[in-house]
Amino acid sequence: MAEKILLIVGAGPGISLNTARKFGKEGFKVALISRSMESLQKYENELKNDGIVAKGFPGDVSSVESLKTAIDKVIKTYGKIDVLLYNAASGRPGKPTTLSVDQLVEDFKISVAGALTSVKEVIPYMQNGTILLTGGGLALNPYADYSSLAIGKAGIRNLAYSLNQELSPKGIYVGTLTIKGFVKEGTYFSSENIAETFYHMYENREGVEVTFEEK
Repeated sequence: MAEKILLIVGAGPGISLNTARKFGKEGFKVALISRSMESLQKYENELKNDGIVAKGFPGDVSSVESLKTAIDKVIKTYGKIDVLLYNAASGRPGKPTTLSVDQLVEDFKISVAGALTSVKEVIPYMQNGTILLTGGGLALNPYADYSSLAIGKAGIRNLAYSLNQELSPKGIYVGTLTIKGFVKEGTYFSSENIAETFYHMYENREGVEVTFEEK
């Protein structure tokens, strides 16, 4: 069976690392994009200790050119992408009127625009692929003190629906996981549980939006 490649844009210690671990244990090779090479090497080593083949590629999601360069290196390394997880988000605390326009736009670049750049870069190298976007409950129930993040999560949710309409006829599944709670280890909202749900979405390829909430 041909090897499968998971690309995670916005690699970090929680959701990203556990999703890498879950897919890796299911036979995927993992490519990770993050700004910090030091962090990437740490994640590589952690995954290697679990018997997972992973490689880090430094890239800044707020910069179109930096992100494109990093994804291009992933493509040159593996030749294809089977699953893309976009897990980058930015949202400085503050009510709407305390934010400058530049601050809002900068956060939006990371939370939403980077996802679009990533999708456009990987599509030519995907066949019956899967695109997963990390959403949040703030998209449905905004909170004024985190208005920038809420706008970003609303944007990623909207983007998921639009992308699914465009790409599903081409055999590409797009799904967003709307996490209605704070990610915390040892609880229902653990990154391990979220990783399991992402894998379930990849397997099932049903429904644009899956809501992750405690029943």
